[in-house]
Amino acid sequence: MIRIAKQTDPRKLAELKIKIHDDDYLTIAIQRLAQSLTKELVDKKESHGTT
Repeated sequence: MIRIAKQTDPRKLAELKIKIHDDDYLTIAIQRLAQSLTKELVDKKESHGTT
């Protein structure tokens, strides 16, 4: 199976290039990633019946 990358929206890319220099944005983004990963790990652990 071959996956084809989606076209990148130039406006969204330009916005992101600005946002990555904003400490508040990065802090929130990192917190969201950490929360998402933690939730996935907890859900996976619970689905396997281990605590």
